[in-house]
Amino acid sequence: MTTHAGAVGLSHVQCVPADEPLANAWRHAADEIRARLAPWPTAPGTPTWRLHARTPGAAAKGDIVWLPLVPEHGLGTAMSVQRDAWRASGAVVLCTAATAQGHVQDTLYTSEGVYRIAGVDDPAFIPAFAAFLDCGFEPHDALVLARAWRTDGSHARAQDIGTLGAWPTVLETFPVVLGQVPSPGPFAACPARLGLYPVLPSAEWCERMADLQVGTVQLRIKDPAHPSLRSEIERTVAAGRRVTHDSAWFINDHWREAIAAGAYGVHLGQEDMAALSADEVAALHASGVRLGISTHGYYEILAAHHFRPSYLAVGAVFPTTTKVIATAPQGLAKLARYVKLIAPHYPLVAIGGIDAANLSQVLDTGVRCTAVVRAVTEAADVAAAVQGMQREFARRA
Repeated sequence: MTTHAGAVGLSHVQCVPADEPLANAWRHAADEIRARLAPWPTAPGTPTWRLHARTPGAAAKGDIVWLPLVPEHGLGTAMSVQRDAWRASGAVVLCTAATAQGHVQDTLYTSEGVYRIAGVDDPAFIPAFAAFLDCGFEPHDALVLARAWRTDGSHARAQDIGTLGAWPTVLETFPVVLGQVPSPGPFAACPARLGLYPVLPSAEWCERMADLQVGTVQLRIKDPAHPSLRSEIERTVAAGRRVTHDSAWFINDHWREAIAAGAYGVHLGQEDMAALSADEVAALHASGVRLGISTHGYYEILAAHHFRPSYLAVGAVFPTTTKVIATAPQGLAKLARYVKLIAPHYPLVAIGGIDAANLSQVLDTGVRCTAVVRAVTEAADVAAAVQGMQREFARRA
């Protein structure tokens, strides 16, 4: 077992009732797993959870109730009513059903939504779940990490133990997200090192990047009723073709217009991707366009991985004022772990609050593409700002 100096057990999760032998067994195993994950920063405001080893009569905010023996056909009427009552009171309910031998399906009910995954069962699942909750992960991300955990250690890479502890970084051990439309197959590839990636509000801004020969750019116009949307996209596509080396220019959201204009790629958010029908995903794939998808945590990474996109974006790394994001800033510790998980399979784009001042720290995580907004649009000297950040990338090539 690998532990780290100063490693401690759970501080934000209680396994209850305290006199329940199963709860004590969970706690001891979770303490050991938590120690193997250190060092890990404790974020201010990390929620406190009560993980119930015995089905409670009542539950409220902060309670997590696990129903581990759900029949294959689902909960009965009485238990479904009870589950909904717990959820209405603010509790989290996890329902697990056994499928093929050694495999399970989990359905997690929270006040924010319902999350469904399928994965491999492991004796350490619940202690691992407690350990990742203790690290400050939302329940749906802690669930994914816990299902990735393996008692035999196959979820982690031995060469990363010194820096990341026994963190799950082997994508093959992670569960799959259920309930999505079928994937038509992998999307076309894009360069592995996308480098500096300005995300800009107009074709005029994108044209300035073409003048500077910036290889990766995104046009992001959020208003679908923008009066010049088509011409803005067409101008951006034309500008991208003026870049003579590794040109990979993307259009945010407006994928039909992007395809019509002959765009290299499109970028979609989680909600946009989830709103597409199977036929629309198939049409997107058949066009040959490259696809980038936004993610904000492990569950969303797996949801995006289902579609085998050209790249994955994760964020926000730091606080940002350019977009309203429901999730807390990810921070560098999470980003370093995302890089280890994703980079062997997809180019990874870090986004959110990144600028010239913190770019070096971000690149220290191993990420090889960073999306920037204000670092370009609010620069006193745009050319100097872009070239300065490009030099930081070149220094690590």
